[in-house]
Amino acid sequence: MNPDTTMTHPESLTGSPLPRRQFLGSAAGSLALATLLRDQGLLADDAGDNPLAAKRGQFPAKAKACIYIYLEGAPSQIDLFDPKPKLNELDGQPLPESMTEKVRFAFLQKETARLMGCPRTFKPHGQCGTELSDYLPHLATCVDEIALVRSMHTEAFNHHPGQLLLNTGSQMFGRPSIGSWLAYGLGAETQNLPGFVVLTAGRGTSGGTSNWGSGFLPSSYAGVLFRNQGEPVLNLANPGGVSSELQEQTIAGVTALNRQRLAALHDPEIASRIAAYELAHRMQAAAPELIDLSGETKETQEAYGLGRAEPELEGWRGGPKGCFEAFARNCLLARRLVERGVRFVNLVHASWDHHSNLDRELGLACQMADQPVAALIKDLKQRGLLDSTLVVWASEFGRTPLGENRKGFEKVTGRDHHPFAFSLWCAGGGIKGAQVIGKTDEIGWGIVEDPVHVHDLQATFLHLFGIDHLKLTYRFQGRDFRLTDVGGKVVNQLLG
Repeated sequence: MNPDTTMTHPESLTGSPLPRRQFLGSAAGSLALATLLRDQGLLADDAGDNPLAAKRGQFPAKAKACIYIYLEGAPSQIDLFDPKPKLNELDGQPLPESMTEKVRFAFLQKETARLMGCPRTFKPHGQCGTELSDYLPHLATCVDEIALVRSMHTEAFNHHPGQLLLNTGSQMFGRPSIGSWLAYGLGAETQNLPGFVVLTAGRGTSGGTSNWGSGFLPSSYAGVLFRNQGEPVLNLANPGGVSSELQEQTIAGVTALNRQRLAALHDPEIASRIAAYELAHRMQAAAPELIDLSGETKETQEAYGLGRAEPELEGWRGGPKGCFEAFARNCLLARRLVERGVRFVNLVHASWDHHSNLDRELGLACQMADQPVAALIKDLKQRGLLDSTLVVWASEFGRTPLGENRKGFEKVTGRDHHPFAFSLWCAGGGIKGAQVIGKTDEIGWGIVEDPVHVHDLQATFLHLFGIDHLKLTYRFQGRDFRLTDVGGKVVNQLLG
């Protein structure tokens, strides 16, 4: 499918339209930089002189950066964020057939399904009195910074479509992720790192790179996958036999030739190629420094949970040994990335898909995530960064108040997918904390107050960055696409 020859974009964000197909070749041949540019999304196929140059939004922004903590698989809101005493009273009872007859489930057998209570203890915390589960003792100390939304809903009831809708605004493949839209609309405030960085832990999401891809946007805006140890980006270092001096001479020679050609043709493709090589060259110094935590104090590292004892993880779906350390390290790296001007940091962990063994599995997942995430909020606040950094805890949907009775399971110990009502939270970046938005019914089946759709959330996030979600568009195949598709409205209750 060939894209159109022009793109539409708010005049106040980018100025005049840019021509398409500004493709960057692999001029450095076998050098690792060329591989980096091609494989990691820095070899753009549509860019200006500097596609990631910082731009201003349409109105003053409250947020400059976002740390988007994406917990794939759907953490159970009933066991973490949305206490339901009545559900415990009704434990073991069926729902009326009228409530389930037109409902599709991923695995649950609705004819024999029964309500399943929650064994967790909920208590109010902070000055705001927000109730959280005993599985989140560290996050409980941060509730006065947090806006908890208990009334999220979505159309997707299976993981991959749900992940795409949450992260790209559509259940269809090929759409840009929210980080890509922000990088496209606002660029980055760093010259030495990408505008959109992805850090992963656990066993990987079913959606994979489609959760952080640029879709039909130029690949300059795709998330660049960083590793938290070793070589930060694969193929970033020079290959064997290529010294730094030789590499610099090669880049300088290629740049000189490109500049001669640019002067003769005034082709923006060539200017884009020059900018991309220069960014990759700067990354060779900036990326290793980023992941070197030796300059962080022992107290800071311990606060995030680095070096803490890891429990027995055999049979845990959240990943292999070392996941606790990897997740904690990623949270600290996220703070270091936004300090260095990265616009969007996607911190991904899988999996929270607890169809069975919910109590142990969710407990381990929270034990892994609770301390580092709370430390991240406190660290950002202490450094004066929380006001300008939006922190989000999100997943694709929630879990049913019904216990999962999948065939072949001797005992009901988990919950199925539930798109009709789930919870997430956000903090910083212009968010009004110390509040709960929305309300579900007494068993957590449906929303009874202030529903918030995924597109509403996306519209609100763009608003915090100074962007009208209706005007951030890209023309592709004859249509002006946007993150919120044909819906979405700003949730004013979330705004500080």
